[in-house]
Amino acid sequence: MLPPWQTGKVIRIENETSSTKRFWIQVQELERFDFKPGQFVTLDLPIHEQKNKRWRSYSIASWPDGTNVFELVIVLLEGGLGTEYLFNRVEVGSELTFRGPAGVFVLPESIERDLFFVCTGTGVAPFRSMTHFILENNVPHQHIYLIFGCRKFGDCLYGPELKQLEAAVPSFHYIPTFSREEAEGHLVRTGYVHQVYEEICKEKKLEKPEGNYPAHFYLCGWKNMIDEAKQRILALGFEKKDIHQELYG
Repeated sequence: MLPPWQTGKVIRIENETSSTKRFWIQVQELERFDFKPGQFVTLDLPIHEQKNKRWRSYSIASWPDGTNVFELVIVLLEGGLGTEYLFNRVEVGSELTFRGPAGVFVLPESIERDLFFVCTGTGVAPFRSMTHFILENNVPHQHIYLIFGCRKFGDCLYGPELKQLEAAVPSFHYIPTFSREEAEGHLVRTGYVHQVYEEICKEKKLEKPEGNYPAHFYLCGWKNMIDEAKQRILALGFEKKDIHQELYG
């Protein structure tokens, strides 16, 4: 059963990059807005007469913290009616109609394997939520690898925050990789996300030759990246049940 439509008030907006904004939305009729990290909300925007052409879904980028505020991170799509409305018409104090939380792209009940969070663009949103939730609530876990594919340095969402987190938490590994930048020594990964998780998995398998290396793969981003990742992960010897995905577009 779908949750009912609710009203949220935009209480803060920040530019994250030249084409990406962060929106903080408060659900004033609730004391706390509860959700599972990885879930999404659907906005009903006044951009079309047909209902289903007004709906836009976005992963929640914040994590459950006991308040009635959640955050969305949204990239401007050229010619996209939804994002153009959000970027040009919505301001602090605007009200948005939304439904949620929804979705089953969530963490396992107990985290007994390494987690690979593989994403491109705003696909980092659910993984930021999951990572903070695990670390701030001291959820028992293994290693977390957040592998974030970007084109240019300026596309790297939440970069300083995630670097700080990596420096503070030995089990968390933040690995941005840039497809349209030149390598600068060993500090910058260039290329695509696929080489990164393949290298890590091959090293882990060498450490444990007697059995399979256990891991969960969570994929979030554009279809081409996800399709290629699924093929490569299966080729590494993992099974379909080890792969979880959230598609954009």
